[in-house]
Amino acid sequence: MPPVFLGVIFHWLGGLASGSFYVPYKAVRKWAWEVYWLAGGFFSWIIVPWVMASILTKGLIPSISEAFATNPTAMGYAYLFGCLWGIGGLTFGLTMRYLGMSLGMAVALGLCTVIGTVMEDVYKGNFIINIIEQPPYAVIILGLGVCLLGVVLAGVAGMSKEREMPDEVKRETIKEFNFTKGVLVATISGVFSACMAFGLSAAQPLADISAANGTGSLWVGLPKLCIVLLGGFTTNFIWCSYLLWKNKTAYQFTNKEVVDPDVPAVDGKPVKVKVNMAWNYFFSALAGTTWYFQFFFYTMGETRMGEYQFSSWTLHMASIIIFSSCWGLALGEWRGTSKFTKFILGVAIFTLLYSTIVVGYGNLMDQRTATAAEPAAAVVVEGETTADADAAAEGAEQAPPAAEGAEQEQPAAAPAADVPADSAFVAPGCAYVCA
Repeated sequence: MPPVFLGVIFHWLGGLASGSFYVPYKAVRKWAWEVYWLAGGFFSWIIVPWVMASILTKGLIPSISEAFATNPTAMGYAYLFGCLWGIGGLTFGLTMRYLGMSLGMAVALGLCTVIGTVMEDVYKGNFIINIIEQPPYAVIILGLGVCLLGVVLAGVAGMSKEREMPDEVKRETIKEFNFTKGVLVATISGVFSACMAFGLSAAQPLADISAANGTGSLWVGLPKLCIVLLGGFTTNFIWCSYLLWKNKTAYQFTNKEVVDPDVPAVDGKPVKVKVNMAWNYFFSALAGTTWYFQFFFYTMGETRMGEYQFSSWTLHMASIIIFSSCWGLALGEWRGTSKFTKFILGVAIFTLLYSTIVVGYGNLMDQRTATAAEPAAAVVVEGETTADADAAAEGAEQAPPAAEGAEQEQPAAAPAADVPADSAFVAPGCAYVCA
């Protein structure tokens, strides 16, 4: 099986994790958003990343120390982009509150897909040149376009749903539905969430050091998550701490009785209810752990995408929208909509699925080119070596005999290893042209 196929499967699994992580939060009872978001965040940003990296990599702490010592600027950017991504992450949670899983993810992830995939090449000025000169790159960008079409169709389906759903159904499935506020928050989330891609790219020196310390190629991306997600935790912790102070909800972490937000106050006193704290902590931890596994599989898929690792972001985003839309259908967010609206959503899901195939094919083209180039390079080197050897033999036949007393040092003066060494520099270029 070509590595790219396995990479696409890993990205699908990551999309499934991301599209599913918010579902366990629905089982959390009576906790304020900032309470269960921070409780789950400790698992997704701190506990699980460090545990998994410690188990699956070699010399985690020494690798991180060496990375900060030898590449402080790159690691600083990785942390900074993690902080910026954290803004997108916490507003992403608000997007779910105001728009629901389907429409919210379509708007936020549409922007995130474009910015996270091409912004680095656009900034470097390589985008147009790569499209013209590299056919696999052009196919991948075509896949990005197909992905965006799927995102637009998902947004159209969401808009149609918003018009068709009765207000009472809307409020039942998304209790805080607010289209205007939701779109604004989703836009902010989409722009800043793309910083995750930039953070992982900036932390590449850490992955290289981890690989040099003996970490398998499939796991070299895990140490990067420890740094980038630490930045995300910083932003979310600051914001949630502010909300805990503002809303006076910090007591919910330790108190079994909490104010019921769904019941009006009686005689000016808020109504309190008992909550199952173990239950709430369990589902918050489950949601946070599920969230982390989107990037666990993302880093695994990235290692199998070859030269065009940036395409991982498109695959990841497309997979997220596919699975989140399916969850939206399963959870009744599309109840009360017409068959036409659901048909548009189905076409959107199919288009997004097709986009992952196009992007995967672009990466497969690149891997096939690289595979074809290796035998071609070997043929060139072998041909040059044989020709040089024949020329040397012919010269030896034409040379006059040496004097009887002369020492026979000529064979040692021109070692045969020199010829292949010179040819090795020429062969890759010739092989590239032939391929």
